[in-house]
Amino acid sequence: MSEWDLAETFRSTSGEVRWGSLGPPGRDPVVLLHGTPFSSYVWRSVARALARDRQVFVWDMPGYGASEKSSGQDVSLAAQGRVFTELLAHWSLDEPLVVAHDFGGAVSLRAHLLHGARYRALALVDPVALAPWGSPFFRLVGEHAAVFEQLPPALHRALVREYVGSASSPGLHPAVLDRLVQSWLGDPGQAAFYRQIAQATQRHTDEIQDRYADITIPTLICWGQDDTWIPPEKGRELAARIPGAHLEPIAGAGHLVQEDTPAELTAALAAFLRQSGGHHPAVARRRR
Repeated sequence: MSEWDLAETFRSTSGEVRWGSLGPPGRDPVVLLHGTPFSSYVWRSVARALARDRQVFVWDMPGYGASEKSSGQDVSLAAQGRVFTELLAHWSLDEPLVVAHDFGGAVSLRAHLLHGARYRALALVDPVALAPWGSPFFRLVGEHAAVFEQLPPALHRALVREYVGSASSPGLHPAVLDRLVQSWLGDPGQAAFYRQIAQATQRHTDEIQDRYADITIPTLICWGQDDTWIPPEKGRELAARIPGAHLEPIAGAGHLVQEDTPAELTAALAAFLRQSGGHHPAVARRRR
């Protein structure tokens, strides 16, 4: 996976999913979930670091990255929660460590609270979890997706580049920005970009946010302190709703913490995963 090519495929209820794994097979499993409008590519640095002593699973959600993009495809939060549950069964993972960013945060929470997916511990990075969410741009596109789908390719490309780039505080390297934008170009990509926004409705977090108090697994919440997409105040509110959750502010990072401060995020995640590795007494008590 030196070029970050996801070599494996899984036929989910929402289309073909591309996935891959790094690190020694059979070691403690860690699953990484990306957000929107990104892909597993944003996890490449963190995944390679964690894979030194764990088996790390990465995947592109249906409608994203290298996974299937098709007309009429269900790429909603509800669908992604079901697909993640299917993937965990496909991988035969019982109580993995889960790390989820942005939209992936809501996916992991729905899978856990609604579909019975069991995790050993959960780390959320600037997650979509509490209402209200969605920028004015996000809402505008969601209400007029059919119009935006018809934009000339050059205008669409410029719009996506501006939007994706705004997720970073210091700014993305041009090659990284190109890679993140590429999967949204061309006929299937352009339609998929607006499809996923049109289907991202707040009711899918409204259904679960009153149940966060039921979460009993160790939970870490990391938040980029320069996040302009979801304000850091949401991190404090979420930490107060999940019993025992620890909030880790990440200075100098915007919404794309993995790109802005990968070393700081990896250090925070690695420390949390070590403490939650299954042999820690506090973890064992909470799991009984």
